[in-house]
Amino acid sequence: MPENSNAEKETITGTVEKISFRNEENGYTVCRITSKSKEYEGVAVTLVGIMPMLKVGEIISAEGRWGFHRQYGKQFEVEYFEKQYPTDSAAILQYLSSKTVKGIGPATAAKIVAKFGENTFDVIENHPEQLEIINGISASKAKEIAESFRQQKEFRAIMLFCRDMLGPATAMKIHKRWGGRAIDIMRENPYMLCEEITGIGFEKADKVARSLGLEGNSPQRVRSGIIYVLTYNAAANGHTVLPKDRLISLSATLLSVDSESCEDALDVLTDKKKTVKRTVDGRECVCLEKYMKAENYIKDKLDMLAAVFRKSSESDYLSIIGQIEKESGIEYDKMQRRAIKYSQESGVLLLTGGPGTGKTTVIKGIISLLKHRNKSFILAAPTGRAAKRMTEATGEEAVTIHRMLEMVPNDEKGHYFARNSDNPLTEDTVIVDEASMIDTLLMEALLRSVKPGSSIIIIGDANQLPSIGAGNVFSELLHSERYNTVILKKIFRQAGESLIVTNAHAINSGEYPELYSKSGDFFFIEKENEEEIAKTVTDLCVRRLPKKFGEDAITGVQVITPSHRGAAGTEALNIMLQKALNPPRAGRREKKHRERIFREGDKVMQIKNDYDIEWQKNGEIGCGIFNGDIGLIISVLVEDEVLLIDFEGRLTRYDFTMLDELEHAYAITVHKSQGSEYPFVIIPIYNCTEKLLTRNLLYTAVTRAQKMVILVGRAKLVSAMVDNNRQTKRYTGLGELLSDGENVYEKNPDRENI
Repeated sequence: MPENSNAEKETITGTVEKISFRNEENGYTVCRITSKSKEYEGVAVTLVGIMPMLKVGEIISAEGRWGFHRQYGKQFEVEYFEKQYPTDSAAILQYLSSKTVKGIGPATAAKIVAKFGENTFDVIENHPEQLEIINGISASKAKEIAESFRQQKEFRAIMLFCRDMLGPATAMKIHKRWGGRAIDIMRENPYMLCEEITGIGFEKADKVARSLGLEGNSPQRVRSGIIYVLTYNAAANGHTVLPKDRLISLSATLLSVDSESCEDALDVLTDKKKTVKRTVDGRECVCLEKYMKAENYIKDKLDMLAAVFRKSSESDYLSIIGQIEKESGIEYDKMQRRAIKYSQESGVLLLTGGPGTGKTTVIKGIISLLKHRNKSFILAAPTGRAAKRMTEATGEEAVTIHRMLEMVPNDEKGHYFARNSDNPLTEDTVIVDEASMIDTLLMEALLRSVKPGSSIIIIGDANQLPSIGAGNVFSELLHSERYNTVILKKIFRQAGESLIVTNAHAINSGEYPELYSKSGDFFFIEKENEEEIAKTVTDLCVRRLPKKFGEDAITGVQVITPSHRGAAGTEALNIMLQKALNPPRAGRREKKHRERIFREGDKVMQIKNDYDIEWQKNGEIGCGIFNGDIGLIISVLVEDEVLLIDFEGRLTRYDFTMLDELEHAYAITVHKSQGSEYPFVIIPIYNCTEKLLTRNLLYTAVTRAQKMVILVGRAKLVSAMVDNNRQTKRYTGLGELLSDGENVYEKNPDRENI
C-alpha cells in the first residue's frame, strides 16, 4: 500500500490499458492507464483505489493524490473517479472492442460502429432492437448488450450523485441493492440508506438528506431517527422494546426536534407496521415489528414442542440409565439423574448450573441414552469456540448454530437460514449449549428449525452476562417456570479441588473470593494504579507465565478486562501487549489502518457479525465470521491489499477495506469473552465505570479460565464488585409473554434460587 502522502489533490484522465488486480466484492482495483492529462500526457500511470465495474478500454477521470509504494514505486491513490464515454466513432470502436460491454467483442464492435457510428451508444441504450440487423446478434443478445450498458450507466449516475457524500465502495453497495431505482429512492427518502444499506449509519444518511434540502424536522427524518434509536440505541444495548416516553425523549434529543414531532412520526410508523406499541410490565412500550414477532414465536413454538412431544415410558429408559452408569463408572446424583430422565419426557428441557456442577456429565449421559435408544441428535453452540469446547467435552461433533441452520449469505436482508419451518432439522433431539449468549432473533431462527415432535435441550449458566444481541432469552425462560427445568448446584469433588470453581461460586453467592492462597489455580496480585496494573499484566504475559508454565503467551494466555477505556482497558493494553509480544521486525509485514497496525502474527478479533466473509477449512467452504471470533494474522499480502487470517482453522481473506471489522485481541472485554475458555486468564481490576464493576461480570470473567486465574489490581475493588449485584435492566417483552397462562409442566421441585 502506498505510504501516506501530504501531496496536493490532482486529477488525471486516461484510458484503462490493464487491470492488475480487482476485488469484486468491494471494487478495490489496481490498474494502469495511459494519461491524457497535459502534465502526464502519454505516460503510463498506476492507479489504486475503489474503482468498481472498471473495464479495460474505458476512459476515466480520477481524483486523488500521488503516493509511493515500497515495492511498486510511484502510484496514484484514487479517492473518486468518473467514467467518460467516448464521442467519436474511432474512440467508440476502441471502447467496445475491449469487451467493456457484455456480449460485444472486437468483431461485433466493428460491425455495430460501422452501422451506427456516433449514434452507437444511443442505439444500444434506447433502441437495442435495431442491433438485431447486425449479423450474429439475436433478440436475446441485443437485450443482454443493452442491459450491460444500462448497468454501467446506472452505476456512473449513482457515483456522480453520491460524489460529495459517499465513497465509490458505498455507491457500489447502493447499486447492488437498488439498481436503476437508486437515485429515485435516495431523492424520495435518503434515510432508506441507513435502513437498508450495510455500513451507512444515520449520520451519513442525514448528511445526504441535508444536501438534498430536507429540513431538520421533516417527517421522513424524524421517522428514520426513531427507527435508528430502536435499532442502534435500544437493540445494541440489549433491549427488544423501549418505554414509549424514553423512546420519544431519546429521539427528540438525537434529532433536535420537539416531542410532538416524534409522537406524530411514531403514529405513522405504527400505522405502517414498522413499529408496534406494546404494554410491558404495565408500561406503554414500542418495538420494531421483527422483535414482537420473534418473541411471540419463541413462546408459541416452545409451547407447541412441549405439548406435542410424545413422552417415553420410564420402562423404556430407566434401566438404560443404570447401564450407562456401569459402563462409564459414574454414579449420577439426584439432580443429574433427573435431568437425564427429563430429557426423555420433555419437548423442552432447560438445564443450568455453574462451573463444576456436572453439566457436561449430564450432556454425555443424555447422549449415551439417546444412542442406546437409537435416537438421532445434533449438538450446537453460539460460537465456534463454544462448539469446539462442546466437541472436546462430549467426544461428539458440535457445530455453531449458524452452521447447523445452514446460513446462506447475500440475501437482500444480509443472510437467511436454509433450515427453517419449511426445511427443518431431521434429528430427534437438538442440544444447545451456552444458551445465555443466544439473543432473541437467533433463538427464533433456531426454533424455526426444530420440527414438531422433536425435543430441544437448552443448556447454559444463568448467572453469566446476557447475550450481546437484543434480549435476555435464557434468563427469561428459566424465570418463567413454564418448562421442565433442572438446576445443578452441587460442586463435585474433583471440581471442588479447584479454587477457580469455589471462588466462582463464592462470587455468585455474594461472598468474597479467597485471594491470597499461595497454591492452586487462583491468584491475586495487589496493584494500586492502572499503570502498575498494565505493566504487571504485560510482564505476566511476556515473561512470568511462559517461563513457569511454557505456555505460548499469545494462544495460551488471555487478558480479559472490564472496559475498553483506561490504562488497563483493551485499547491501551492491546498496544502494550502487541509491542511486547509481536514487535515489528525484518520480514514481518504489516498494514496500518487508522490508529492500528495489523502485523503478521497478531491476535485479532472480529467485532461485528459479517455473514459474507468466505472461509475454507479442511476443504470445506463456508461463510460468516461473527462478533467475538478470534483469529491469527497469517500473512499481510501488501500487493493484493489482503490479510490472511486463521480463525481456528477457518482460513479467510480480509481486504484492506474491511479492517474496521477487526480489533487486536491480546486483551478483550468480558462481554466478548462469553462462550470461550482459555488455559490462563488474567483479569485487571481497576476503577472503571461502576456499571461494569459488577458481580456477574467478575463471575463471567473468572469462569472463562481452565487452568489458572490471576487477578491484578485492588482488593477493595474485588470486594466492591462482589457487593455490586446490580444488573443492567433489559427491556424485553418475552418474560411477560411467558408468564401469561398456565405452565406447560407442573412446577419443578428444584426451581428455587434461579
